[in-house]
This record gives sequence, structure tokens and C-alpha cells, in this order.
Amino acid sequence: MARALATARSHLRHRAVLLAADRDTHLAGLRALAAGQSHPALHRDVAAPGGTLAVLFSGQGAQHPGMGRELYQAFPAFAEALDEVCQHLDAHLPRPLKSVLFAAEGSAEADLLDQTVFTQAALFAVEVALHRLLAGWGVRPDLVAGHSVGEITAAHVAGVLSLPDACTLVGNRGRLMQALPAGGGMLAVAAGETEVADALTPYADRAAVAAVNGRAAVVVSGADDALAALAEHFTALGVRTKRLTVSHAFHSPLMEPMLAEFAAVAAGLDYAPPAVPLVSNLTGRVADPELICTPDYWVRHVREAVRFADTVTHLHDLGVSALLEVGPDSVLTALAADALPAGGPLVTGVQRPGLGEAAALLGALTLAREAMPAPR
Repeated sequence: MARALATARSHLRHRAVLLAADRDTHLAGLRALAAGQSHPALHRDVAAPGGTLAVLFSGQGAQHPGMGRELYQAFPAFAEALDEVCQHLDAHLPRPLKSVLFAAEGSAEADLLDQTVFTQAALFAVEVALHRLLAGWGVRPDLVAGHSVGEITAAHVAGVLSLPDACTLVGNRGRLMQALPAGGGMLAVAAGETEVADALTPYADRAAVAAVNGRAAVVVSGADDALAALAEHFTALGVRTKRLTVSHAFHSPLMEPMLAEFAAVAAGLDYAPPAVPLVSNLTGRVADPELICTPDYWVRHVREAVRFADTVTHLHDLGVSALLEVGPDSVLTALAADALPAGGPLVTGVQRPGLGEAAALLGALTLAREAMPAPR
């Protein structure tokens, strides 16, 4: 009955969703619905007409040991998609991805997930599998975006890159970054972009703005001495800073030694104009279809800043009614909510810490249902 309502009947404005793990809860929820009463498992609302959905794909920092394991066991469509993606990615990795992805927490294999060669591949694999699972349920985005490596997932979903080519790009991106010399890092600064950029001037050859995540949420990336000086400068001004736990100084001058080889990889791929509008990290605007189909775009993507705050602001300006983060955690959800004005679009993620993966996924879709278009 639920499948018929979701896929074969007209989607009217008054909607109810019941999430129940057992028969008794199911019956109690249905009785409450029939009686017009409330119930913890029952969610109902009136859908806004003409809702549009933007999907945000997570970047590094969202990974955690065992991510995707429960979804792999619970949903055959997710498992099939993950197997297919891993088959392509494994050719570019030192060992099979699933042996790292599903390793026991605390094991040496699980620790490999924080090496960027595996981090980037794992995020891409889980995000593509989540997207395919959602698409099978009729949840398809009107626009897509991603944070750093998440934009490669967005590009694949939008049709810019085939699955084999996207896996080649992700696998080599992670491999070349992993091969860079150790040293350098990233620093979060609770200040505006202009203020941070001004403070960076003496260190322009060794550090750069790596991400603008909000009005007062900027990440700087570069050499250790430059980051230490910046932290001291902003601390003296009473501005909060936090050194991030990362393996390399992403989106900084320290990435430049890998760019020539990465350009050769990108030049060997085939590109197609996006079938779904994609909002670019580099501009914070809907990507120029010609520009995003060039190898140079993806080389710049490694080195230049992620303009995430501009991205979500632009999605708001386009009238998006829901932002759905697709990834193994809800890192972007908080950033997006902070960057948007009050009364903006609904923002939620399909995974949340402390919840089982299946429950989190279904709960997010329940929360977002009235703001999203009807399944199609």
C-alpha cells in the first residue's frame, strides 16, 4: 500500500508519513492518523506547491569508520550501487575500498579511512550509493552542489562525468594528494573573508583561504608557520581559531606540486554538459556548462577556495525550498543553516550522529517531505 501511494497515486498537498519498526507502533500510528491525533511515529503536514530540492554532497571531515555498513545490509539497491562504484575505484587504490570502509572500528584497517587516498574514494562511493537509493525512491534533485571532493559526486550525478571517469578523477586526486610531502595544515577562523584575506597577505606564497563556509567561518590552509602566525594574530584580536585535523593543506599553495600530473589525468576524461544544474565551488553560482567540462576546471578545483557560503546563498536566491545533505554525516547541514537567512529553506542531512543509518535516512526524508517535490 505504501509503495502504491508513493509511486502510483496522485501526490496531494496533505501528506502523512508513518515510521514504524514493529506492528504495534504501525497500528497505533494509523489509529492516531484516523482519529486526527498525534503520535511519535506519525509526521504530517501540508506540502508547499512547487517545491524544489537541492542536494549537497559532503566533503572530507564527514567520514567515519563503518559508514554505510547498515545501509549496505538493509537496502539491496544501496549495496548494488556501492559494489559497482568500488569495482571502479579499487583499480586506483592500494587495497579494496570495502576492506577499509567496513573494517572494525579501532583496527589498523579502519584507521586508513583518514588517509586522503581512501577518504575521498569512500565519500564518493557512499554518496553515489545513497543517491541511487534515493533516486529509486523517486527523490531526484532539481539542483546539485558539493563541498570540495563532494562536487565530483555532484558532477557525476549531474551527468558531467560517467561513473568510470568520476572514479578515475577521485582515485587519482586522492592518490596524488596522499603522495605530497607531510606538513602543513588547516585552520578554522571565526572571521569574515576580507579580514582573513588581509591577514594572509604576508604569507601569500605559503597559505591561502581554502573555504568560505559562512559570514564568519573561513578556513585557511597552508604551511605550519603561517598558520601559527595567523592563529596568534586572530587570538590577540579575540577571534576564535581552531586547528583542524587533516593530513594535508588542501586548497592551498602546498597542492601545486601535484597539479601537472592531475591535469594529465583530467585531460584523459570525457565530459558532458550537466543535465541537472550544478552550483560550482569556484564561483558559488550555477556552473557554466562549458567551463565545468574542461580539465582546467578540475585542476583549479584542487587549488582554489571552496565558496560554500556563496553556494547555499545562491540556492536560496534561486528559490530552493529544501537542501538535503547526502553523505555519511551532517557536516554541511549546520554550515548551510548558519549561512542562510532566517526563514530560509529547510536544511537537513540524510545521516546524523547517534542514529542508526536507516532510521536517520528515513527520518530526514520525513522531515523534508513537505518542502520537496513529489517523488518522480
